[in-house]
Amino acid sequence: MNKPLIDIRNLSKHFDRGRHKIRAVDDVSLSIEAGEIVGLVGESGSGKSTLGRTLLGLDRKTAGEIFYKGSKLPTVYRAKDFHRYARSMQMIFQDPYSSLNPRMTAGEIIGEALRLHSDLNKSDIAKRIEEWLVKVGLNIDHLGRYPHEFSGGQRQRIGIARALILEPDFVVCDEPISALDVSVQAQIVDLLGELKRSLGLTLLFIAHDLSMVRYVSDRMAVMYLGSLVEIGRSDHVFFDPKHPYTELLIGSNPEPDPNQERSRQKVQSIGEIPSQLDIPAGCRFANRCPHAMAVCHDVNPVLRIVSHEDDERLVACHLYE
Repeated sequence: MNKPLIDIRNLSKHFDRGRHKIRAVDDVSLSIEAGEIVGLVGESGSGKSTLGRTLLGLDRKTAGEIFYKGSKLPTVYRAKDFHRYARSMQMIFQDPYSSLNPRMTAGEIIGEALRLHSDLNKSDIAKRIEEWLVKVGLNIDHLGRYPHEFSGGQRQRIGIARALILEPDFVVCDEPISALDVSVQAQIVDLLGELKRSLGLTLLFIAHDLSMVRYVSDRMAVMYLGSLVEIGRSDHVFFDPKHPYTELLIGSNPEPDPNQERSRQKVQSIGEIPSQLDIPAGCRFANRCPHAMAVCHDVNPVLRIVSHEDDERLVACHLYE
């Protein structure tokens, strides 16, 4: 069996806030195969973006290990480590405006990584920049324009070109469509899908919109208050959620199942989201779960296989013990 491209083992990222500790990411394990798109979903504050940033060394991990192609990544990234892994791992950021340098033209922004991490001469860099402008649906005329002269969707295309011009193996997409209009979101998702197929990219796609995640990803991982509660094939998780929290997320925006000719009922949550400063001792979702039992308030469930068939579904819930 081949080793996964990315293997996250018991990863934690905690932030100190005075005498308190925020467990933004808490004991997360997840493997991502080469050429796979894994969608990471959850409410705001669930730890999705922190997981992505910690995975690429932008945030220093508190505990756990991360392996890339079987090799353990550094505990603390130094300048030489960022330089070493830049060609292999990149990030597409959420805000397509603030992530771009306003004093640089589109051509300069897209070509910056090549100037820093390649031995190409100026002529070859210029040629590569023009190629990537076309790949992401922009025109050569856009080379000399500045970020403020573009629409939000065009700026995100520049950000995508900047991240992918080095042709990395693995890309973290940190909510790359959340700041865009719905019609533009679909265009960006389609673009990422096309680039994934043509380049063989492996993506961790972080987003709020489960419909978009289902459309673009092979598998879906559901995160709640720093922990993963369900992992499985995207269509199966979306149309047959096992964890009550996944039901809540998907039921809040019902969508008909074209294969089974049915629609889900809207699911209402019970209770308030716990503070990250005071995470419950048992199941973190227990205070909002309509199925909560006594054990749920005392013992934190672990991810376990609840379905085999053609979908190895992992769920952290006492209902399946």
